[in-house]
Amino acid sequence: MRRGILSAGTWCVDLNKTIEAWPQEDTASRILALERQGGGSGTNMATAIKRLDPEMPVEAMGLIGEDDDGRHLLALCDAMGIDRAQLRASSAGPTFFSDCFNAKASGKRTHFYHPGIGDILAPEHFDFAHSRARYVHLGLPGVHKAMDGPHGAHSTGWAHVLEAARKAGLKTNLEMVTAERDRVAAIGRSCLPHLDCLIVNDFEIGALAGIETRRDGRAYGPAVAEALQAVVKLGPLEIAVSHFPEGAIAATRGGALFACGSVAIPADEIAGVNGAGDSFAAGTLYGLHEGWEPARCIALGHASAAMSMREAPTTTGIRPVRQCLEAAARWGYRPSPIS
Repeated sequence: MRRGILSAGTWCVDLNKTIEAWPQEDTASRILALERQGGGSGTNMATAIKRLDPEMPVEAMGLIGEDDDGRHLLALCDAMGIDRAQLRASSAGPTFFSDCFNAKASGKRTHFYHPGIGDILAPEHFDFAHSRARYVHLGLPGVHKAMDGPHGAHSTGWAHVLEAARKAGLKTNLEMVTAERDRVAAIGRSCLPHLDCLIVNDFEIGALAGIETRRDGRAYGPAVAEALQAVVKLGPLEIAVSHFPEGAIAATRGGALFACGSVAIPADEIAGVNGAGDSFAAGTLYGLHEGWEPARCIALGHASAAMSMREAPTTTGIRPVRQCLEAAARWGYRPSPIS
């Protein structure tokens, strides 16, 4: 029987920098803390799942450079028990990296990324023949030049890879990047015919559905629910989930809706929000893998995200499932976004 998560696509290194506040141009600002961690959808999903459940099988698939950053990612996999047999190193370019600035004053994060070898990541770098995982988690459309373009009969390489994964017997999940609305819609819709699960934010689900999901700069629950119900009809999706700071909503193929407010983590517990979306996706996907009902899945997603915020790196604050849920119960959940 298949078991575990295959985390594929964007494997990169995050250079995390904590600053007091974002500076004006042509000025200087002191870096308060600096560290190197794994980043990107591939790394974050894999490490988050392992932190939630060290016994869960996790496989890595992607392309890294033959450099110090690439060796850092390989060492991270080895330390966490992640199968890296298909995390390939190449001399064709440097490992994808991102400069991540966490501003203490605003709580916001800003990324500057260099795709490096990520620009040549292509469908031929994905081989699912030997995977024993149940789910493949794939990202990030919009930041990989070759994958974003057409491949064979498909308008994007992402669609080609997702179709191949389903044919190999895996269930598929996609993570997206918040970019121009039309670009999110075009790339995302190319993938919908090949998705079993979709976990994205409120802006991304709105772009896919062609529905405005925000009012006064914040997610509007009923509109998010409408967008989810529209998108779930556009392919073989079993479930679509959208998360935002105030909560999350899930829609199933049968038309049911589930909602849960986010965890009310105290402000003084928050070190940064970098990776909170990935951590939510990991908690939710873990629950789906285990056969939980959707409401319980998104509650764990929120708990995992809240725990991740306690540390500036993307997933190092996450603890095993039971500890995440206990902390969430202690802090409490916000009201349902569609109550």
